[in-house]
Amino acid sequence: MSADERKYTALTIAGSDSSGGAGIQADLKTMTCNGVYAMSVITALTAQNTTGVTGVLDTPPEFVAAQIDAVFSDIRPDAVKIGMVSSAAIAETIADRLTYWKAGNIVVDPVAVATSGSKLSSGDAYEAVKRLLFPMAALITPNIPEAELISGIDIKTAEDMERAAEVITEEYGCPTLCKGGHMINDASDYLYCPDGSKQWFKGKRIDNPNTHGTGCTLSSAIASGLAKGLSLAEAIEAAKEYISGALSAMLDLGKGSGPLDHGYLLSR
Repeated sequence: MSADERKYTALTIAGSDSSGGAGIQADLKTMTCNGVYAMSVITALTAQNTTGVTGVLDTPPEFVAAQIDAVFSDIRPDAVKIGMVSSAAIAETIADRLTYWKAGNIVVDPVAVATSGSKLSSGDAYEAVKRLLFPMAALITPNIPEAELISGIDIKTAEDMERAAEVITEEYGCPTLCKGGHMINDASDYLYCPDGSKQWFKGKRIDNPNTHGTGCTLSSAIASGLAKGLSLAEAIEAAKEYISGALSAMLDLGKGSGPLDHGYLLSR
């Protein structure tokens, strides 16, 4: 295979969702459908479906390290997406091994709560993610509740989104994409970067109650774009187009907030 034909690669470090709509399963589907070879490091097993999370079993930190080392020593990822990190020890392990391997194009989705409302991360874990993983990130992708938690700002308007993103970036030194969703606007997101550059990414409102795994999907799609060499803005634009298509497909599964149709392009 020539250099021009090389398959780009991406790694997801996240929790497993047994119902397939979020976490590792959503990430692998998204990366594959966005044209990169997808690999995974599982930080936790969850017993989960569209109505909630009934159990979480953390992966021992040393085994998280072993998974990361196994991937990087053989098939080096062009980008890394980090999702659910349920303990401070796991956050410390991820930071240590990614630093060792000099990983790049790291996208952190600061997951605190599942779409169903179930808590996925302890307070200590979240503090460790902010302290250790945010400064390594090419991008972090908080939604409104996450941005409020991280910035301490009550977000009610688009101007609040801008202020929260700027506060987060200035504190942690990483580009921040504050995701609006239809709670604030028509799914438009705001990017603020450490150099002071900023941009709104407009989105269209899609009347679909099934949004399980949207955060995982968007961050994985962005990581896929970065893996392929797109600029940050280009990767975000492509990811938003992909997630809009996955929502517009109107997949309706489960008794709660159902998953997106990650493979909608395959059925065309």
